[in-house]
Amino acid sequence: MMPTPLQELSGKFIEEAGIKLFIKRDDLIHPTVSGNKWRKLKYSLLKAKAENETVLLTFGGAYSNHLYATAAAGNALGFKTIGIVRGEELAEKETSTLKFCREQHMLLHFVSRQEYRRRHSEEYLMRISEQFNFPFIIPEGGTSDLALKGVGEMVTEVRSQLEITPHYFAVAAGTGGTAAGILSANADVLAFSALKGGDFLEKEINELLIGYENKGKLKLLTDYHFGGYAKWNAELIDFINRFKDDYGIQLEQVYTGKMFFGLFELIRNGYFAKGTVIVAVHTGGLQGLLIR
Repeated sequence: MMPTPLQELSGKFIEEAGIKLFIKRDDLIHPTVSGNKWRKLKYSLLKAKAENETVLLTFGGAYSNHLYATAAAGNALGFKTIGIVRGEELAEKETSTLKFCREQHMLLHFVSRQEYRRRHSEEYLMRISEQFNFPFIIPEGGTSDLALKGVGEMVTEVRSQLEITPHYFAVAAGTGGTAAGILSANADVLAFSALKGGDFLEKEINELLIGYENKGKLKLLTDYHFGGYAKWNAELIDFINRFKDDYGIQLEQVYTGKMFFGLFELIRNGYFAKGTVIVAVHTGGLQGLLIR
């Protein structure tokens, strides 16, 4: 569904804050390649097709939305896919995400966490490329210059839908590619880290934006990770369930639940000036949902 709907959220605490809050329903883009993953993969897949590539290789963890989306998109478009998975011990653990990837005929190759940390090294990428007969490599999370272009198109959609540029886009941050894509379109971003110790994301996001003259301002928030990547507690699950009851919209506990929890706390604490317009991006990822 393109362009994806922009839905206003209401509530007493929103009204008392004197702000406007919208949710960009990118979870509705596609049933399996949803949210930011569709936008981040779009131009990489077009490039792979144009260059007559037949095999895609990428990286992710046991709950990776990116692995899930790449497996689905690759299978639908006739690519063979390979996933380099963080954690050798996961070869014996069948998460719902990894199970789906296998069902989409993705070859999963498990590596140690120490080896996985080298995924950005030119030397390592050359070795892994040779090992798998020179596939088309897509970085972890789909994060690349091509991803920024795809995500930036969402900003154009929102400006057309609202007829203004919102004061902030709010997004969950894993690799920082979605935040960087929005910033590259000269829009300001509140990025909520889904990772413990996510301060490093600011440097990585800024490195992705090298060469962009007109770019937005970034505010990185690192206090809403709930213990780290793919970790959560009862408080977060209760919030996700209340959000669905109130708005009829499903969040998940790895990314979007944490982002909205943090955003609602900021609103209640008077973080935003009256008249502020915020667009929170629903980046999908519902395949990893915990059902109440």
